[in-house]
Amino acid sequence: MTGGVFDEAARAAFAASYPEVPHRLAHRLRGHPLLELEALAQLAEALPEASREFNRADLPVGLNGAKAPANGLGIGETIRRIAETGSWAALKNIEQVPAYRDLLLALLEELRPVIEARTGAMLRPQGFVFITSPGGVTPYHFDPEHNILLHLAGAKTMTLFPQGDASYAPDETHEGYHTGGGRELFWRDELAIGGTEWSLAPGEALYVPVMAPHHVRNGPLPGLSLSITWRSTWSFEEADARAFNGVLRRAGIKPCAPGRWPGRNRLRAAGWRALRKLKVGR
Repeated sequence: MTGGVFDEAARAAFAASYPEVPHRLAHRLRGHPLLELEALAQLAEALPEASREFNRADLPVGLNGAKAPANGLGIGETIRRIAETGSWAALKNIEQVPAYRDLLLALLEELRPVIEARTGAMLRPQGFVFITSPGGVTPYHFDPEHNILLHLAGAKTMTLFPQGDASYAPDETHEGYHTGGGRELFWRDELAIGGTEWSLAPGEALYVPVMAPHHVRNGPLPGLSLSITWRSTWSFEEADARAFNGVLRRAGIKPCAPGRWPGRNRLRAAGWRALRKLKVGR
């Protein structure tokens, strides 16, 4: 695409806020042929089962331990009829398909200078597509990656909560996630006051910091978004420090939470990595 997907103003906004401040960016990805509904249905049918998730979308903000109900359809039908199926679908690790990997890497390349100047090498680039029926809800959760959500069709509102604040995502949940547990968070209505709503229209994107809790509500039309994500040495150190804290907690020690960027968590991260190697060697 001539001139890139992110213009100079978008790149400047990203440079001013990355990595810890959520912010809106403009993008020029709308209408890309790989992101049309039929192309995505074909992609979904080609991906391995582990790389696609779909269910009913008429969900509460917090599933609070419940499982999202199935929609009774196949993934291709879910996507092709998204306007009427009352569903939510996620296509994970789209970079497994060469054309989508090329798209993902081209998008990230536009931002690489800022990313690597601030948080070091851009690691583990991944792409995720979200397709949602009118009014659908993505329940309250967090993600471990640096993430830019590029909105492509319909309208949606993402409600973000402060990252690193145990009031919104308990330390024990983080520790469990980084040792193999889930990333879903329990919702209480009193949490709502701490959220910031970001309404997104096609052509707008939102940068979501690592581990920022959030939930999403789709508008009255089918919604389509692409998440481009990456990791950093800093984000891996925080994750490993969280895992090590879980070990300490099980030993009866109440550890302090890892520091957020630009703080580093080298010692606890090294502790977890050493434990992991010992377990592998047994």
